[in-house]
Amino acid sequence: MADEQQHPTQPDEEPLPVHRAVALGTAGLLPDVDRPRAWLLTLDGTPQSYVDLDDPAHLEFEYARRLGHVVDTAAGPGTPLAVLHLGGGALALPRYTAATRPGSPQRVVEIDGPLVDLVAERLPWEGDPGVRIEVTVGDAREALTAAPDASADLVLADVFGGSRVPAHLTSEEFVREAARVLRPGGRYAVNLADGPPLDFARAQAATVRAVFPETCLIAEPSVLRGRRFGNVVLVGSGEPLPTAELTRRLAADPFPARVVHGAELDRLIGDAAPVADSAARPSPPPPDGAFTLS
Repeated sequence: MADEQQHPTQPDEEPLPVHRAVALGTAGLLPDVDRPRAWLLTLDGTPQSYVDLDDPAHLEFEYARRLGHVVDTAAGPGTPLAVLHLGGGALALPRYTAATRPGSPQRVVEIDGPLVDLVAERLPWEGDPGVRIEVTVGDAREALTAAPDASADLVLADVFGGSRVPAHLTSEEFVREAARVLRPGGRYAVNLADGPPLDFARAQAATVRAVFPETCLIAEPSVLRGRRFGNVVLVGSGEPLPTAELTRRLAADPFPARVVHGAELDRLIGDAAPVADSAARPSPPPPDGAFTLS
């Protein structure tokens, strides 16, 4: 499919939408009328990522803000972190990390090569001396398995095949690979989506907790109460998590979320068991209209 605009990042041109066929469907880059150099990336109409080239520290999506809080609380302000990002999109979290922690060595693994090419062409991330982002094309699990031991401070997983998390990224074996790659005190965080009765999220929480003795779950109260389908972020570590600081930051967001941990997380997990590779399933499909643009 031909592009509708040749150079959307040029400030002297009126931004117009871009559409292009990529490996996993049709990608769209839609300009934000309120922010001159901000773009929404969609895949087959499902929002995937949002970046503001003038303000890479701006995180538009609430789930991205929650992952941003995980980055913010992983070390002292401005301290560089080695980060492995599983799932790339338009590189919202890598750009955020580079802006808030200049010099952080980051590797991004994205399975869709033509999408990587589109983002590199239209929304380039290089040029700033503080940006150290390496993007490779490949499967997230294969890349994680090949990563060296104790090579990352953070492993951030945000992988959706359209609107569902692939099954092979939901097992205890996968999470154990993330634990192997983390340095002592490092943190694993994953974004997923679920709705009532939260069976998938409960099983995923059990899976992360089976690997990491310190685990918490982050979600909006309406999602936790089973009132709607939405994003759930799980965070795991071998050392205590900054749950009080995360709670404070999440409460100040435009759409506040809760941190569930300790005995409350035990109650939420209930009888859900960790998921093995042999029983892994993708996340449930969202109801019509849950994540698509109107």
